[in-house]
Amino acid sequence: MDLAPRPGEHGLHRAARLEDAVKGLAGSRLRRRGYHARAIAYPGYGGPGWVRVLGRVLLGREDTPADTERDGTRKVRGWRNFLTVPVSGAAVTVRIGGHERVLRTNREGYVDEVVEVDLPPGEHEVVLTVGPDGEDAGPGTAAERVEDDTEGGAEPVPQSALRHSGTSRVVVVGPDPVIGLLSDIDDTVVVTRLPRPLVAAWNSFVLDERARVPVNGMAELYQQVVAENPGAPVLYLSTGAWNVAPTLTRFLHRSGYPAGPLLLTDWGPTNTGLFRDGARHKRESLARLARELPQVTWLLVGDDGQHDPALYAEFLAAAPERVAGVAIRRLTPAEQLLAGGHPLAPTAMPADSPVPWVTGDNGYELLHHWYRAGVLKTP
Repeated sequence: MDLAPRPGEHGLHRAARLEDAVKGLAGSRLRRRGYHARAIAYPGYGGPGWVRVLGRVLLGREDTPADTERDGTRKVRGWRNFLTVPVSGAAVTVRIGGHERVLRTNREGYVDEVVEVDLPPGEHEVVLTVGPDGEDAGPGTAAERVEDDTEGGAEPVPQSALRHSGTSRVVVVGPDPVIGLLSDIDDTVVVTRLPRPLVAAWNSFVLDERARVPVNGMAELYQQVVAENPGAPVLYLSTGAWNVAPTLTRFLHRSGYPAGPLLLTDWGPTNTGLFRDGARHKRESLARLARELPQVTWLLVGDDGQHDPALYAEFLAAAPERVAGVAIRRLTPAEQLLAGGHPLAPTAMPADSPVPWVTGDNGYELLHHWYRAGVLKTP
């Protein structure tokens, strides 16, 4: 296994080069066993004249009808989400609103790019297909042909390989002012206690996804926000890995949360180090949303177990006109301790907040406080 930098990767951390080498070997073996490139489309968002397309290309096998039927009921251990081999440099055809554009995946197989397309406000379907269009590709087909999906170290794919398509939705926000909801995930909508390494490993790798517990009353809070603000965009911002996006999407649906795009991070070494900076990811995501969707005034929801209060206070100080209210869920003393903090850690909040800033133990308390503060209407 040669870990010396290849042309164009001199900036990669050694751990990232090791990861690439391992995945290259795994990809070569999986292809010889019949695996091929599969496109996964993640929910995206957009505004007037553009949409942000999110997706990934991984090696996998075509699901049989029996596999698809079992997806809704079978028990899925978290570790399966992380046994993936991405396809870097793959050509991905994006189809949305009658338009097409070919994008390329990055070294971790991700597609994350803004596409210029003018769509009316509301939900729209986006289709991601691996590879450029071929002679045998029929409109609307889920399996088409591709010439090559070779990743570094792997052999070319036979001409008979399947071209796979993934479908999701994008939410386009109109130009008019609107209230939006931006929520953390871990310990805000689902009890995970993620900051503590051993507990994080158990919840992410071992726990059956159906054993995850929603935070009491949070789904009702979010449904009320959406009911009072028709067309409100709902986004979920987390330091969790994209590997668990399908699990989180199923959890949110089962628990009654409104659907919305996930803004997650990659799992594994980065270009510059072993780990990713979760606070930086959230800070940059907030700043990006402020730039891309200036017509949205946000309701921010998080918890006091990580960086949410400080990050929200920072965002509020920089752009008070972009925030309609803040709600912070207080963790229990046991949850605070498991989160790596002090069991009696106070919730950081601005001394003089220009918008209603409320705290509570669960969604019902936060809902009541937002009613009293005038953020939501009196029931």
